[in-house]
Amino acid sequence: MDSEVSAGSGSTTVVGRLALGITLLAFGLGTTGVMHGVAASDAVSVAHYVGGVALFLVGLVAFRGGDSASGTGSVALGALWFTWAVAGHSSADAAGLFLLLFALVALTLTLAGGDSLGQVMHGLLFLAMLVLAVAAFADSSSLTKAGGWVAAVSGAVAWYAATARLAHWPTVLPGRAAGRGVTAAG
Repeated sequence: MDSEVSAGSGSTTVVGRLALGITLLAFGLGTTGVMHGVAASDAVSVAHYVGGVALFLVGLVAFRGGDSASGTGSVALGALWFTWAVAGHSSADAAGLFLLLFALVALTLTLAGGDSLGQVMHGLLFLAMLVLAVAAFADSSSLTKAGGWVAAVSGAVAWYAATARLAHWPTVLPGRAAGRGVTAAG
């Protein structure tokens, strides 16, 4: 496998990252309020079907193909997006707790390793959900908008990672040449 192309089982990784990218972009941009008349609640259908059902199914296909890393990430995130879409949070604290648990899953996926874009994508998802959880607990609209922007950036990274895989674009920066008098061994 080309070391400059993201790891994973090919088509399931691409579909999973596209589904996550679309979901995060819709959710993140809705949360920021940057588009007049579009709110995070407008992303419920996308989160339900694309983020929930599609990601979950992609995860099952990845498991069947022997890719437990992509399978675990897709199934876990799919289940969380599905739950977010159908859950009626009774309070801001309940929403904050859900977002905090979502953040912990994203942290696990970040620390699990994988390709660099996957780690950046999951790391940004962790940060977004953590900021949104704190925003829910603190009832802070400015933190909510900040969390939305981080979610949107995570979605953009996921979208790029999928596109890079399909277009055979590099997903890592090339190694920097050693300076004068410096060898690879030190």
